[in-house]
Amino acid sequence: MTRIAALYIHPVKSLHRIEVPGLDLEPWGPKGDRRWLVVDPEGKFMTQRQHPAMARILTALEGDTLHLAGDSGAVLILAPPGPDAPLARVSVWKDRDIEARDAGDQAADWVSAFLETPCRLVYMAAPESARPAEFGSVSFADGFPLLVTNTASLTDLNDRLDQPVPMERFRPNIVVDSDTPWAEDGWRILKIGSVELELVKPCSRCIVTTIDQETGAIPVPREPLRTMTRFRHQPGGVMFGQNALIRRGGAIRLGDRIECLA
Repeated sequence: MTRIAALYIHPVKSLHRIEVPGLDLEPWGPKGDRRWLVVDPEGKFMTQRQHPAMARILTALEGDTLHLAGDSGAVLILAPPGPDAPLARVSVWKDRDIEARDAGDQAADWVSAFLETPCRLVYMAAPESARPAEFGSVSFADGFPLLVTNTASLTDLNDRLDQPVPMERFRPNIVVDSDTPWAEDGWRILKIGSVELELVKPCSRCIVTTIDQETGAIPVPREPLRTMTRFRHQPGGVMFGQNALIRRGGAIRLGDRIECLA
């Protein structure tokens, strides 16, 4: 038996996280998670992979209202675009015709000025616009509704690093407090109260794990990826955490007990 150690949402894909006391899990992901997206002028999604400064844009939610804050203290407050807002067709990886609503010129100008490159901000009114994915539907997340990580696995990784990294580098939704490193490789069905999750695929990690999520800088080039390559390389990449589906939704909270059913 284990417990939930931390919970996170990322309202805008690739911007700063929010640590929360609870999550409402819907089939396409946690409520409020990755419903907003920054895109280039052609509608292609933008992430920290190419724009590490995205990590420095702080996010907050008041109900459905999004607050963004930059280094200077300038704040942008946005309600979700309504059905009359301009329709945008955007792409995330191989999905090239995702329906979203444009958040307007003020939002585009604010984010463009911060990132020093032209871009726009769009919103997905899930579930109507949720993307078909390999195992169901998803918001603007890379490919799965949920990412689950394990505290003991991070401890094992940090024991191998000269400079430890925090869990935030891996941008999870649910952090499990466990005594067994890499136990998540064998988890398949997790039950949290009435909620049921199915862990379906290990998460292949990218250069974002090298970016300090507070500063947007890369403190140690190639780490922790280089170290993980030595012992966590599997077909498909270097793995940390498990992608999960929400088989039975509902509310979960920090400290909730987790039971592994399979």
